[in-house]
Amino acid sequence: MTPPLSESVLITVTGKDHPGIVSRLTGLLAEAGAELLDVEQVVVQGRLTLCLLVRLPPASATLETLLSAAKTLGVALDFQVVEAPATPATPAASARHVVTAVGRVLGARELHALTQVLAGHGANVERITRLSEPHLGSVDIHISLPPGQPPDALKHALLELSMQSGGFDVALQRESLFRRGKRMVVMDMDSTLIRIEVIDELARAHGVGEQVSRITERAMHGEMDYDESLRQRVALLRGLDASVVHQLAANLPLTEGAETLVRVLKRLGYRTAVISGGFSVAAEALKARLGIDFAYSNELEIQDGKLTGRTVGRIVNAQRKAELLESLAQAEGILLDQVVAVGDGANDLLMLERAGLGIAFRAKPKLRAAADTSISAGGLDSILYLLGLTGRELLEAGSGAG
Repeated sequence: MTPPLSESVLITVTGKDHPGIVSRLTGLLAEAGAELLDVEQVVVQGRLTLCLLVRLPPASATLETLLSAAKTLGVALDFQVVEAPATPATPAASARHVVTAVGRVLGARELHALTQVLAGHGANVERITRLSEPHLGSVDIHISLPPGQPPDALKHALLELSMQSGGFDVALQRESLFRRGKRMVVMDMDSTLIRIEVIDELARAHGVGEQVSRITERAMHGEMDYDESLRQRVALLRGLDASVVHQLAANLPLTEGAETLVRVLKRLGYRTAVISGGFSVAAEALKARLGIDFAYSNELEIQDGKLTGRTVGRIVNAQRKAELLESLAQAEGILLDQVVAVGDGANDLLMLERAGLGIAFRAKPKLRAAADTSISAGGLDSILYLLGLTGRELLEAGSGAG
């Protein structure tokens, strides 16, 4: 029985994918004068699922024609009469989000745990897109939250899930114009872009490792501010031969995924920067080694080939990091919403807050809770998935990631 004009039909096509399926079916619909209301297609492992929501003219034999064509094409066709879709209300921007899961492998157990959290917070899954190639290691889940519900509770629940799992990271981002429109990535250096803390390595080389560690511990517990802790630690390095600093800077151990991240960002035209409370000898070495565009950090004073135990110029502390991020973005004509900031410590918090996307990388729980999102299981190249890139796009960009 042909449905009247007021009713709509959802046509579902499944089968082995090959060229010409969509062309043939839409051609028949066009010939019949059908109104196409919506369309969606996905191909998984060579198997096609195509959905066409149409409104057919009265007394139409289109469905019979489509069934015959489907048989010729070697696909199955099913249809269901549905209510005529009302014009949907545009959801509030705050209600539309993307959940990105990144791991070595995402299986049924991981996706069940993730979607269980989403369901528990009233999030409706609208679309799931695979990002990684060739293994299923990363997906984007597009969700909508109930009207008026802030995402904070869901964000914290996803953070807890990520911390408990230990095998994959989960990021929640607001779906907006700027999610895939980022133009600059700013990174901390020590324990972020590189795997070590340079000042700790220098202290050990100078035989003052324990003293420096005690000062660091006091600063972490709030017993002194960052500036004072840096002055005291640098003072203990007085007399260290500058060659030790240069040798360390020439052999910095990069964090997993650092080279891939910077290489792909540069290929895609992003601006990159290091903004660090560490030392300029190391930051400049990384800038040259990786081709980073900008580097800002503390400068150690050197006289007669030895460290004097002092720094030169203004200390790059938390406030200074945030200021440098803002001024750099302004100078480059980039909106703060288009900036990504990555760091691991309390000294990075203000910088992460100023950026459109602040990422806590293998960070302490306090920073992870305060940041927009966090990465703990993967390498720095996981950030590329958070920018909305797919594994296929990463391979095209020459990263070899995915």
